[in-house]
Amino acid sequence: MTDHCEYLRAAPNDTARLTEIALAAKRHWGYPESWMARWTAGMTITPDFITRNEVYVAALDGEVVAFYGLIPSRPKAILEHLWVLPEFMGKGLGEGLFAHALSRCRELGIAKLEIESDPNALGFYTRMGARKVGERVYELDGQTRALPMLEIEL
Repeated sequence: MTDHCEYLRAAPNDTARLTEIALAAKRHWGYPESWMARWTAGMTITPDFITRNEVYVAALDGEVVAFYGLIPSRPKAILEHLWVLPEFMGKGLGEGLFAHALSRCRELGIAKLEIESDPNALGFYTRMGARKVGERVYELDGQTRALPMLEIEL
């Protein structure tokens, strides 16, 4: 699957497609729509985010199906987004994107990548070499949510 994948720098006019991918991927995990509504603003990709940060897309046969967003702040970077359309999950696109993100970090002289992970993505990130260093706990609609805080040394 990743043999025909192209990694391209996102353009400011990619915002609608990237937001669509992020929301579809998050919704895939079965979260209540009330939670999705609360998260939509934070998951909306803006032209400013693309312009100010390292945002790359994975395109298969010209169709953008996944992306990541890095916020570089030497000596570290934050992986703010890494989303794959649900129909393309499990086909190696996430691994390819993550490897691309690590490569970009090295090119930028980044020593550490920090990730605030969705609990459903924890297994993916640990398989990719990240280690859990803590968690961010908050309450949403009376339920406690713990988001794993991860890092990977480069």
